[in-house]
Amino acid sequence: MRKTIWALALMTAGMGTAYAADLKVAIDPTYEPFTFKTADGKPAGFDVDIAEAICAELKRKCVFVEQVWDSMIPGLQARKYDIIVSSMSITEERKRVVDFSDRYYKTPSAIVVKKGTDYTGPASLKGKKIGVLKGSTQEKWAMGELKPAGVTVVPYEAQDQVYLDINAGRLDGTVADKVEVHGGFLSKPEGKDYGYVGPDQYEPKYYGDGIGIPVRKGRKDLLDQINAAIKTIRANGTYDRIARKYFDFDPYGN
Repeated sequence: MRKTIWALALMTAGMGTAYAADLKVAIDPTYEPFTFKTADGKPAGFDVDIAEAICAELKRKCVFVEQVWDSMIPGLQARKYDIIVSSMSITEERKRVVDFSDRYYKTPSAIVVKKGTDYTGPASLKGKKIGVLKGSTQEKWAMGELKPAGVTVVPYEAQDQVYLDINAGRLDGTVADKVEVHGGFLSKPEGKDYGYVGPDQYEPKYYGDGIGIPVRKGRKDLLDQINAAIKTIRANGTYDRIARKYFDFDPYGN
């Protein structure tokens, strides 16, 4: 009997150790090529591979948790997961409620509308409907720059829903990350009649300083480990290998 109890105690301890080794990672799998699901339902994309590389450096197992974008930070604060690796921009507003890792990529955003649109500035889109991802920096930019010019800005729970409504004629375009909108829309048959207008968007007051990994306030231990892992994968070639899988340029940025 004592041996049985002792064995159960060891098993329980072992299970506790295995659980502690898991790192719960939140993603919104509607943001190709950064986060999406394969035909068999597995998480994939640049963010997913970066998360896996970081987990490998930390000697922990990544467990991916799907989360609607505008609930990402509330879910982190509610301890539903440990970190977010889902293309979240490092902004001053977000830094008030979460801590961010160092940047792991930086790409511009842009307006996408039908080819041939005469764009001379936000006012030239007056009367059009532009879809954006709810809670995103692109929504913030559109609300700050397009809405005052008479553009109707329509937030969506997921970016792929924006593309569906563009195709259905319910929207005239979107504001999105240039890499994401290329992979998720423009490079596909349904996006053949659309293209970028206006300059690349990098404004810090909207877009912050690149993309980082949020953790809950007070988790300096975890944050330091993640920053060290980012430095390591940047130095040992892992980052470049992952980037080449998805892009023909260096997404790290200047």
